[in-house]
Amino acid sequence: MSTGETPPFLDMDTERFEYDLPTERIAQRPAAKRDESRLLVVHRSNASVEHRRFKDLPDYFGPSENIFRNTARVLPARLFGQRSTGGEVECLLLRQSDSEIKSDGEAWWCLLKPGRKLPAGSVFGIDGVFEATVIDKNPQTEYLVSFEITNGRPVTEMARSFGKMPLPPYIHRERRDSQDQDDIDRYQTVYAQKNRAVAAAAPTAGLHFTDDLSEELMQAGSQFFDLILHVGMGTFKPLGEGSVESHEIHSEIYEIPQETQEALRNAPSNGRRRVCIGTTSFRSVEDYLAKVDNTVLGSFVSEASIFTYPPSDFRGVDALITNFHLPKSTLLCLVSAFLSPGKIDGIDWMKEIYAEAISEKYRFLSYGDAMLIL
Repeated sequence: MSTGETPPFLDMDTERFEYDLPTERIAQRPAAKRDESRLLVVHRSNASVEHRRFKDLPDYFGPSENIFRNTARVLPARLFGQRSTGGEVECLLLRQSDSEIKSDGEAWWCLLKPGRKLPAGSVFGIDGVFEATVIDKNPQTEYLVSFEITNGRPVTEMARSFGKMPLPPYIHRERRDSQDQDDIDRYQTVYAQKNRAVAAAAPTAGLHFTDDLSEELMQAGSQFFDLILHVGMGTFKPLGEGSVESHEIHSEIYEIPQETQEALRNAPSNGRRRVCIGTTSFRSVEDYLAKVDNTVLGSFVSEASIFTYPPSDFRGVDALITNFHLPKSTLLCLVSAFLSPGKIDGIDWMKEIYAEAISEKYRFLSYGDAMLIL
């Protein structure tokens, strides 16, 4: 049950969400099989934990679960081009802009390296593929770039041919890496919609699912409901110094079809538990229920700017599947709040759980293991 309101101002220092994450616990590759990753099960009812495998998930699901998943596809959005001087440029496509720059091109907001060498007017590209011109830069150090693609193809089509998957910075890859093809497959959920490449990062809790596991859950009576959240790089923006309340949360577009809205609203009366796969689904559900009183005819589209931290309460999520998150991250705030709704003692419990996971050699972050909070 979420009030949909900002938690009371407690002047909570961001250092409360710091913990020591050994480098060797950061997963650099996915598990050999998606559902062979480990699963730490947290029972909030009696404050206990279990250590299982993700393929054991059906052991914790009854015949009446509504499972909400983000079906956004990750675009191979990391492009490498050259300036006229020969210097290399790394460009990460974030989102298409509504700006009309040129009639024969597309404008995108991007991250650029080395940004300091790319003022407005700078040009880079790949011969015979695309030419890009830097137009502007916003306060978040995102660059507005105009693209002209050879043969007039869309930027997304060009990226699928020449781009690399936008792995987070803590997963280390060389400029050309033998694992590139594996990343194209494994940094993508099996249920990602082919025509909805709107994510700049994967909804990583969903990476553990296989078609067989989903089928097993459905055969037992669970139902899956889809939504789309356009995952942005703000996911990785750490909390700064000072109070948690002063952190400026990023906003992300989401879309919730009518069928999914109805499943969210009817679940309590039907006795069905609402399970979110990942924090992206969680953000969409909680933001939607905070804004909308009744089911909207057709798909509901909005921007999630909800910031969940202790002592938040919840309206639409009964259980959560999530990965292990970075220290001092907004996602860690969310998990701490969900562990103990309406209180702040979830912070200390989260640290105890994470310390046990580190001791038990769980693999952390995007390619790491998972946690189920019941």
